Parts: sequence; structure tokens; C-alpha cells
Amino acid sequence: MAYIEPAPIKDKENPFESMMSRFHIAAKHLGLNEEVYNVLKTPDKQVIVSLPITMDDGSIQVFEGIRVIHNNILGPSKGGIRYDLNVTLDEVKALAAWMTWKCAVVDIPYGGGKGGIRCNPRAMSSGEIERLTRAYATAMKDVFGPDTDIPAPDMGTGQREMAWLMDQISRSRGVTTSGVVTGKPLVLGGSLGRLEATGRGVMVSTLSAMQKLKINPYNAKISVQGFGNVGSYAALLLEERGSKIVAISDITGAYYNEKGISMKEAMAYRDENKGTLEGFEGAEKMDSGDNLLFLDVDVLIPAALEDVITMYNADKIKAKLIVEGANGPTSAKADDIINEKGITVVPDILANAGGVTVSYFEWVQNRLGYKWTRDRVNRRSDRIMKSSFDVVYETALKYNVSMRIAAYIVAIDKVASAYKYRGGF
Repeated sequence: MAYIEPAPIKDKENPFESMMSRFHIAAKHLGLNEEVYNVLKTPDKQVIVSLPITMDDGSIQVFEGIRVIHNNILGPSKGGIRYDLNVTLDEVKALAAWMTWKCAVVDIPYGGGKGGIRCNPRAMSSGEIERLTRAYATAMKDVFGPDTDIPAPDMGTGQREMAWLMDQISRSRGVTTSGVVTGKPLVLGGSLGRLEATGRGVMVSTLSAMQKLKINPYNAKISVQGFGNVGSYAALLLEERGSKIVAISDITGAYYNEKGISMKEAMAYRDENKGTLEGFEGAEKMDSGDNLLFLDVDVLIPAALEDVITMYNADKIKAKLIVEGANGPTSAKADDIINEKGITVVPDILANAGGVTVSYFEWVQNRLGYKWTRDRVNRRSDRIMKSSFDVVYETALKYNVSMRIAAYIVAIDKVASAYKYRGGF
């Protein structure tokens, strides 16, 4: 029997401490009282389970599964499940808190949750992943529920895993429970527009910020780190609106073409090439994947992992605008450097909230038993993203703070107000 050891400690900021440093600054601006401050900084629930799984070779491996519910004062907790070798409790705690703030920023009646399993899905067969997913669903059957905690896809998971989760929970309850997860296949109650929703929200945020900064979207140069659903759809939609995508990257490296890269060609190549850009001839491969971050472009969209912009490389950023497609791509210690350089940042809890917005629409459709058209989904999502951007932008001006701190101020104020009205202290 093998046990998957905890992820090694990386030479980077603790993600929960990084989140808390921003929370603390926003709380001071709001004059948040100590009681509410202490409640909001502490997760409501942390669940850790051991998942023994029979592998294809007959051996048994024990995986660690985590689910953190940060807060549910505004509604059921909501957040994705990631499968990755570097999953840690502190990372999941930070991501769960970010979900609380993200839902509040876009005024969706959810709290924040997040889950993860420490594993390498690329090294596992479909059968092994299914057994692991179903074991996790069974272990969390008293946590997950359409009125309590609603998972969704994240790094290393997608529609397939959500279908297995929904099925396993439904079996345990003896009734099909479509609303227990979002990001499902359409035939199982998924929503039109969900696949590209996060990338679409990044596009709306980018165009909104460009307008404020007087950057003409037409022929604006954009580099995108990460070419999964978020990065690729954000790039495609911005290209369709006249922008020039000059650099993209994935796990195989970064690719650059000063004349612009065709997103349709890049996405088609990726889909036909085992999900990677290795060998793509529409751009030149850069010496280092990190060099994409330092290009002289109008917009940088980090849409890959946490902590890619740090105190060690932030001074090299040349972009006028950073729009965070990933969760936590900029460390707290890099914020001051970025701000001093005069670079505008549309923070993750606003920029990538398109995904949870359409997840909310999916949940609503499941509850109503009525499907919306793609156009209706997109129009409503765009409206929410644009209005949320405007609120955060005006808050930044009001308090003379960055858009990141402004987004936290907006979110924390809503959650704190809910506690005020509900009482209980």
C-alpha cells in the first residue's frame, strides 16, 4: 500500500497568509469590528479524508482529499475541486476564502468553498480517476449538497469528474440531484456557455479596464500565460474583438509571434496534440516560459497557476494592464512593486468571476428545471461582470486604493453586512 506524501513546501508565499494580508488591509479601510474580523478570517469547516484506491496494477494507494468551507452566510458554499500533486490545506483554505470574496464581489448568493485531492491525474488511467472521484464523493456526501456546498471543476478536473460526482451523490440519496455540482455535461443539466464562462469574464474585465485606461482594444498587444479553458477562451474572444495575441504558453513552454497568433489555429492544434502546444508552428518557442511575463505588451493575462508574479520578478513586468485569469497569480509581496510601477491590476476575485457566475446560472436552471439559451447566459453574465467592474473601479477611486484592495472592500462589506442583519454574535 502506497501513500501519497504531502506536497513539498515551495519557495513561495503561503497562499493563505497572502490572502489574509489583503483581507487585513481592506478590513482596516472598512473599520471592521474585531468580532466580524475574527469570524471572516477563519474557515467555517475543514474536512480531510483518506481515500484508499485500488490501482490498475492491483496495488492500493491512499490519497488525501480536502474540502474547506470558508463561509456560507450569503448562501451555500461554492468552489471547485482540483486534482494536483501540490494540493495543500493552506492552498485550499486560501482558495475557499477567495471564493467567498469572489461571489460577494459579483453579488451572487453563495459563500466560499474549495476542495482538492493530492494526486497526479496525468499519470492515472480514466478508471483510477473515476474510482478516486467516487470515493471522494462518498466521503463528502454529508458535506456536498445543492443547499449546502456545491463543487465545480478546477485544475485537473472537468465535466467528466463532475458527472461522476453528481452520479455518486445521487446514488447515495436515491434521487437524481443535478444541482449538487456545476460544470456538468449539458445532457446532465450543465449550462450553455459554462465552458467558456471564465474566459469570457476575463474578456469583459479586460475590455472594461482598457476603456478606463484609454487603451484601444484594436491591435492592442496581449500575452496570455496558460492555455487551458480560461486562457484560450479569453484570448480567442479578445482576438475576435480586434486585439493581437502575441504570446501564449502552456506546460510545454511559451510561444511568441509579434505579428499575432491565430487563436483558432492554436486551439485546434492543442486539441489535436494531446492537449499541448508542443511543436506548434504558428509561433516561435521562447527560451523560457517565464519570459512571456516580461514582454512589452499592453495587457498581460496570467491564467495558469498561483504566485507566478512575485517580489523577485515583478519589477520586470512591462505590461500596462494585468488581468488575473488564474487564482492568486500575483503574490502579496509583489503587489507593492506592481502598484509603484503604475500598472493597473484587475484582481482574480473580479476578473475570473465569470465562471462562478455561470455556475450560479447552471444551479438556478437545475432548480427551475428550465434551460436558458446561450445568448441569455452570455448577456446576463456580461452585464454582471461589467457592473461589478464598475463598482470595484469606483470603490478604488473612493478609497484611493488598488483595484485588488477595492474588490476586497466591496466583498468584505457585503459579507459583514449579512452578519450584521442576521445577528448571532
